[in-house]
Amino acid sequence: MAVHEELPADADAAAILQLHSIRESIDNIDAALIHLLAERFKFTQSVGRLKAAHGLPAADPARELMQIDRLRGLAGEAHLDPAFAEKFLNFIIAEVIHHHVKIAGGEPMDATRSAGAAGVAPNAAPRAAS
Repeated sequence: MAVHEELPADADAAAILQLHSIRESIDNIDAALIHLLAERFKFTQSVGRLKAAHGLPAADPARELMQIDRLRGLAGEAHLDPAFAEKFLNFIIAEVIHHHVKIAGGEPMDATRSAGAAGVAPNAAPRAAS
């Protein structure tokens, strides 16, 4: 169910049209992000299956640190706050590790335990996804 913002009766019609146009662009980008994340997770699932088949660990802290550095740099170049980008990527890595552990037949973990598997203190932000 969509909730619509109540606009003042005297709101400028051109401004309202522009607002709707900008929001439509945001909605399109959000949809693209979801599709990109789905595609990314298809690849990380393949990594998880490969790691499980060969007895490799679910987390790869060295790779994660390299990714964090690389993606923080890309964020800066794109005028996106690198700290925000790192937090977003840390969320993804926790989920990736959770999937890898699950694929390997390990016990499912919550996000806090996943972050710990990535070598991060439970109250610290986990590192970037591999």
